[in-house]
Amino acid sequence: MSNPLALPVDVEPLITSLPLSEEGLIHYEEQFSRHYQGWSEILMENHERLQRGSYSLHWMNTDGANWGKRAKPSSRGLTYTDTNRIPAYGTLPEHAEWRNFAPRGSVREPYRERMPVLDEYVVMERDDVWADNVLTLYEEAKARQWNATRDIPWGELEPLPEDLEKATCQLCTFLTEVEFVAGDFPAKWLYRIPQDFLEVKSFLATQIMDEARHQEVFRKRAIAGGGLLHASPGFEWALKAILEAPTHTMGTFLLNLLGEGLVLSIFRSGEMIAKTFVDKEIFRRCLQDEARHVSYGVLQLKTHLDAAPDREAALEQMHRFADVGEMVILTAFTEAALVEPVAILLAGSLGKIDQGMQGLAHVWTMFIEEYFARCDRAGFDRRARSRIPLSAPWAS
Repeated sequence: MSNPLALPVDVEPLITSLPLSEEGLIHYEEQFSRHYQGWSEILMENHERLQRGSYSLHWMNTDGANWGKRAKPSSRGLTYTDTNRIPAYGTLPEHAEWRNFAPRGSVREPYRERMPVLDEYVVMERDDVWADNVLTLYEEAKARQWNATRDIPWGELEPLPEDLEKATCQLCTFLTEVEFVAGDFPAKWLYRIPQDFLEVKSFLATQIMDEARHQEVFRKRAIAGGGLLHASPGFEWALKAILEAPTHTMGTFLLNLLGEGLVLSIFRSGEMIAKTFVDKEIFRRCLQDEARHVSYGVLQLKTHLDAAPDREAALEQMHRFADVGEMVILTAFTEAALVEPVAILLAGSLGKIDQGMQGLAHVWTMFIEEYFARCDRAGFDRRARSRIPLSAPWAS
């Protein structure tokens, strides 16, 4: 061959003047040097075969494969549900054993000893990520994607009185802040989930896209109306509690079931809060996305608890986590930078803020009751133990 493949011994060292730490580069070099024999043998075998001009064609051997079992599309097209009707492709293991990229249902067993192991894949139990509605939610997420640049009628944005515009922009600043963690949390766990649970990974990818769009649309709304206003320490502590949750299930409870559940309640109040058609359209579109995330959170917690070998112990762990998490989240939902602008928007002006606070007290009770109802659906009774007051802290 005129241009033979380079052998491992021929590879030049990486340039060390790249903009990364010397320590990081050394770690990368050492990582693959430790496994030099494994991957270099594969390269040598391939190199020698190609030089001989011979072919392997082992991949055409269907022994041990599920060849010939064809998935058939349904009325919606070819969905994961359709492909999963073939047991070899649709049966999820209770415990994943493959820490690499080999697709579930492919011929992979003969190659087990030669495959790398991804140490980052740590969520190996199906019931720590699975929810029975995840396939439907994934299809819905794909079908209902929207564009924050084109699908919001920005040209129709009406000017508001200064107090209402500031209140709207402050609320949008808050929502921009929280939507970042709503994308960062699934991103943090996405790469920790192995290939065997690919449907969950696919859904989480849509959630990341949804949240990117939400932070985009609220940031744009604030800037289009006058500008971003104040970040908040209370918000930040709540977001930190979500992102640093010790397990995927616990973080999903705090983000999807509690945090996004409360944000969903805000979006549902959009008709009362929003003062322009543009704002109503933003809330309407975000609401449909947020509802998917909340629905996944409820059933993921239910799946986790139902599958727990010791349900009482699992419930107690969740209660201990919720005891802390609820109170940290409560710091965000009592912050002046959230409560006061919402009260002004509810009342219609800064001069009526006292009336707005009274109205918000009624909305608060609805928010918390909806949260308890979601916990009930998951089989997690928080009513007796929760430290979140059913009545707003400022209610008389």
